[in-house]
Amino acid sequence: MIRKNNLCPAILALLFAVSCTNSVPENYWPQFRGPENNMVTKGGNLPETWRGNQNIRWTFDMTGESWSSPIISGDKLFITSAFQENKSNAASGPMGPPPPQNQANPRENGQAPPPPSRDDDKSYLNDIYRWELTCISLKTGKELWKQVVFKGSPKIKKHPVSTYACETPVTDGKRIYAYFGAVGLFCYNFDGTLLWKKEPGAYNTQRGWGTGSSPAISNGILYILNDNEENSYLTAFDATTGDEIWRVARDEKTTYSTPVVWKNKTRTELVTLGKTARSYDPQTGKLFWELKIGGEQAIPAPVYDNECIYLGNAGGREVSGTLFCVKAGAGGDITPADSGLVSNGVKWAVRDAGLASPSPVLYDGLIYILAGRGGELNCFEAATGNRVYRQKTDKTGSCWASPWIHNGKLYFYDEKGVTQAVKTGKKFEAVASNSIDDKFWASVAIAGDAYVFKGVKKLYCVSGVE
Repeated sequence: MIRKNNLCPAILALLFAVSCTNSVPENYWPQFRGPENNMVTKGGNLPETWRGNQNIRWTFDMTGESWSSPIISGDKLFITSAFQENKSNAASGPMGPPPPQNQANPRENGQAPPPPSRDDDKSYLNDIYRWELTCISLKTGKELWKQVVFKGSPKIKKHPVSTYACETPVTDGKRIYAYFGAVGLFCYNFDGTLLWKKEPGAYNTQRGWGTGSSPAISNGILYILNDNEENSYLTAFDATTGDEIWRVARDEKTTYSTPVVWKNKTRTELVTLGKTARSYDPQTGKLFWELKIGGEQAIPAPVYDNECIYLGNAGGREVSGTLFCVKAGAGGDITPADSGLVSNGVKWAVRDAGLASPSPVLYDGLIYILAGRGGELNCFEAATGNRVYRQKTDKTGSCWASPWIHNGKLYFYDEKGVTQAVKTGKKFEAVASNSIDDKFWASVAIAGDAYVFKGVKKLYCVSGVE
């Protein structure tokens, strides 16, 4: 829609320039993987050391269970969780790591595999949970408010070591949108008042691992992806009213990757992963292109620049994950013919790229991919797909969270809370290591001078500035 404006062109140009430079506030981590879906920080006096209590500004005790990551807007931090109020499900167990990465090796680290999730088990219908959205002061770590968004029985079962709060919430700076695949979508204002709620549809997932794709938002439209074993769909909602704008059915089974809104040199696209990667018109849901990408599990989210988007599924012991480079403006079925690696829409592809649960990071012309186990780091040239290096880091356990970039360094942490820092560039050089004693499966949130790590026991605000 075009609106008339009587301001002169010079003033409009000045206003546009100001708005661009101030479009992302310093304390703004509004969604999974940050303001621009890329885990790259700009500015901020972030600490380089945290061990024991060093540079820990505050901690916040966690209640309930979740794998979702925190988000930040201004002086407020938001988290979601699900808390089981009764214990009717005898198969329930302590929360474990997100299951898909361990399917090929359930006895990793000497641990016994979790009990199976039986298809005929209906005990979850007798379980009572409360799903919560909590607002915390970023400055002090004190709870500002907590809302029980839903209390009752889940509409779908979960695996005994999974959680009912895997999706990271999202904010547009005015409202917070909390999505739980088992019960629905809820919109709150910053005072904790419920504005609207919807039930897009809950369906059984593979082995009861649950849903994991987080909502995405752009230009006043909220996108929900729910790929499952029964009725997969992608839906767009009006972010202000909650009215459904469009919905498309998807020929996919259970996936976990979060969709991204890709603004490139040709147009704006909504890109989703599955056994087939697909790009849609964000306004209408019309399909732009599709690409069969294989792999084992659709978990990592794509990264992109103005020219291309880089995507692929997590691999496993028997199936490798291929990294594809798709050109802006692609159309139709762009799958390379005869198991090839290029097509009219695919610029290059790399088999066995090391893709796992952590999402790739694109920075200064290089793509960094962190393998799920052992801290293996792969680096590729974005322009050509050429591998720059493949290098393991010392004493690194299983990694689930997405790496991030700050001040010329790539950071990543394993589930034991050990963070490694590696210099960016074409030469691998490990430069630092830090640790926090907890279990970590969520990705970090970053706000100005502070990191917020979400462990199983606590939230940790790490800052070198008082």
